[in-house]
Amino acid sequence: MQKKCFGIIPPIVTPIDENERVVESELRAMVEHCIKAGMHGIFVAGSNGEGMSLIQSERDRAVKITLDQCGDRLPVFAGAMDTSTRRVIENVKRLEQMGGRCAVVTPEFYARHATPKETIRHFEAIARNTKIDIVIYNIPLFTNCTLRAESIFKIAEIDNVVAYKDSASMVGETIKCINHFKNTPFAVLQGMVNLSAVSMLLGADGFVPSIGPLFPKACLKVYEHGRKGDIEGTMYWNAIMTEAQEICNLGKNATTSMKYAISLLGLTNDRMTLPFEPLTAEEKDEIRSRTRQMMEFLEKDDDPTPKS
Repeated sequence: MQKKCFGIIPPIVTPIDENERVVESELRAMVEHCIKAGMHGIFVAGSNGEGMSLIQSERDRAVKITLDQCGDRLPVFAGAMDTSTRRVIENVKRLEQMGGRCAVVTPEFYARHATPKETIRHFEAIARNTKIDIVIYNIPLFTNCTLRAESIFKIAEIDNVVAYKDSASMVGETIKCINHFKNTPFAVLQGMVNLSAVSMLLGADGFVPSIGPLFPKACLKVYEHGRKGDIEGTMYWNAIMTEAQEICNLGKNATTSMKYAISLLGLTNDRMTLPFEPLTAEEKDEIRSRTRQMMEFLEKDDDPTPKS
């Protein structure tokens, strides 16, 4: 069964200038790089893309440029998260006007959450106001709201809700969702790199790695071996991918570290929105060294996966 959402869908960084305006040429280069690397989709204006830090007009520009560059070649998943239901609906309406086909939506945040029914009503209202597809994005670290499997099941009953991006780091709940949606059109995507291999082996439809643009080969290998149920191959490549992911921990902020590492590809700059803490010279040196080592390793062999 072919689902609408599957494979490796990297949450791309957003190149900006000194006035925090999107650098169109660099964003287009980033998107094109992901397409040529074999990614299955693009997630723009997410956490890794500083979607909630950009002013609204620049966030919209990032989405519009990405849609234009992808065309019909890859699906674009556009962040529409916001602090209230009405604000999300407005974001989705603008996405519709740009020709977007899929919005990624979290529970509302900043507001205090009382019951799961609030979030279910949030998604129901959004879905009533649009015909485009919606992806549920569960990321309690940023929303202070944890969606349990039972809430995901309920929201997934809405016709145009097509997938679930799971960044909650709760393996038991992930397994419930994978089992519940197996052999259905609804997709389960893992949002945490450290849980991607086990999720794929259990039947997830793909994952959303921030390191996708930097180390596409490692991510694609985990996906390919995982969907075949090849435990040995999946775990081999997962060890490599997990080591690569450690680059995110070399600076004070994972997005800052990843943006700098990706800038080493020569596609984008590493400028961050305020008030992100800049990397020190020592942190940059370490990221540069570790990135170079990983790239050299990955270039040695097309697929050195141990053969049984």
